[in-house]
Amino acid sequence: MIKRVLRVAAVLCAGLLAPGLVFAADVDGAALSVWWALPFAGILLSIAVIPLVAPFFWHHHYGKVAAGWALAFLMPFAAVFGLPTAGAGLVHAMLAEYIPFIILLTALFTVAGGIFVRGNLHGSPALNAGLMAIGACLASVMGTTGASMLLIRPLIRANDNRKHVAHVIVFFIFIVSNIGGSLTPLGDPPLFLGFLKGVDFFWTAKAILPETLFLVGALLALFYAIDTWYYRKEGVTRQDPTPDTPSFGIEGKVNFVLLLAVVGLVLMSGVWSPGIEFDVFGTAVGLPQLVRDGALAAITFISLVVTPKAAREQNQFGWGPMAEVAKLFAGIFLTIIPVLAMLKAGLNGPFAPVVQLVTSPDGQPIPAMYFWATGLLSSFLDNAPTYLVFFNLAGGDPQVLMTTLAPVLAAISGGAVFMGANTYIGNAPNLMVKAIAEDRDIRMPSFFGYMVWSFGILLPLFAVTTFIWLR
Repeated sequence: MIKRVLRVAAVLCAGLLAPGLVFAADVDGAALSVWWALPFAGILLSIAVIPLVAPFFWHHHYGKVAAGWALAFLMPFAAVFGLPTAGAGLVHAMLAEYIPFIILLTALFTVAGGIFVRGNLHGSPALNAGLMAIGACLASVMGTTGASMLLIRPLIRANDNRKHVAHVIVFFIFIVSNIGGSLTPLGDPPLFLGFLKGVDFFWTAKAILPETLFLVGALLALFYAIDTWYYRKEGVTRQDPTPDTPSFGIEGKVNFVLLLAVVGLVLMSGVWSPGIEFDVFGTAVGLPQLVRDGALAAITFISLVVTPKAAREQNQFGWGPMAEVAKLFAGIFLTIIPVLAMLKAGLNGPFAPVVQLVTSPDGQPIPAMYFWATGLLSSFLDNAPTYLVFFNLAGGDPQVLMTTLAPVLAAISGGAVFMGANTYIGNAPNLMVKAIAEDRDIRMPSFFGYMVWSFGILLPLFAVTTFIWLR
């Protein structure tokens, strides 16, 4: 059996390496059965269930599980639609989506991991809420990933003498890793896609600023109340493992310059259009992407070289969290291919009932339904292509969407960014923050345990947001 699997995999790889076999093939989602979504559902259930029932197995073999589900999609897909089509899908997912995604995450993870805040912060409710408020402001400037990687370690260190810490990390994911990044195209990938499609840079900030302020403010107030209750209950009697120092300071300051360079490169790749691109087995790879990804790889290397060794040691920097995200998202990016194709098929695809929900009988778009449909799908799918699907479903004309249909575009934007906080896989920083926390021996909620927090706290707030702004 193993030999047969390896043989099929080898044939598929051979197809990828033979230029004559692989060409761009856009699979018609309307022709796909909903059963093609099973591998994607399988990897999601594996992430949710296996760590609960077999934690030791998951810790050592999660990469193999992700690879298994990827092959469970690719091999039947190649058998049914042919090697060229499967190969084109694999190359596109890797070159156009996964590799740029993982290079950017690695750069941000490495650069932020080289910034060490010297001094012992004490994790009181006020200090924790203050750090999250700062993170929410930074998220729209340097992205949710950059802000999360910059602040999660100081936050964990500030609370390392406390017994109950998981709720602090959960609210950090809500506020910094997601909702804080809703105001500019630099904050979150869906908004960057809108920017590339012609949405003005500051349009989103003007359109959903009230909703963002409401959600961040409400979450900070709820967090302060919950954290105060835990703080008083436990009494913070554990000895603080981080020694006090006479003064605060920052080591690895050069990484702030590198962080600005990362933000600049991302912005550059969206606005620079030299019209030069290369065809790689059917996938167009533009010069801006090559320059950006090459420069990001160089920045990662520079950060590793120039950062004082002591800064990373004191940050307890390690590659484990990055490896987990890289392996799991490789499987997710592959198994999601047919799901996105079916969604893009609109009213002609298996997900037609979802598409029908966003339009009234007279053909008018319903902002509230756009918000919830975009958001709930973004909770489990990649929120960037989900945003793009509903953007196009609403007409795809940025001038119309920014004026006549402004409530619809605001709903799509808010749903894609806000509801990425609903699950660990809704946004890449969620899983990274969870992995870093667990690497520090913090017992985080399970996949479903996290959803108890998110559904219990976020969904009511999203309902209030809908009632006030999206009726």
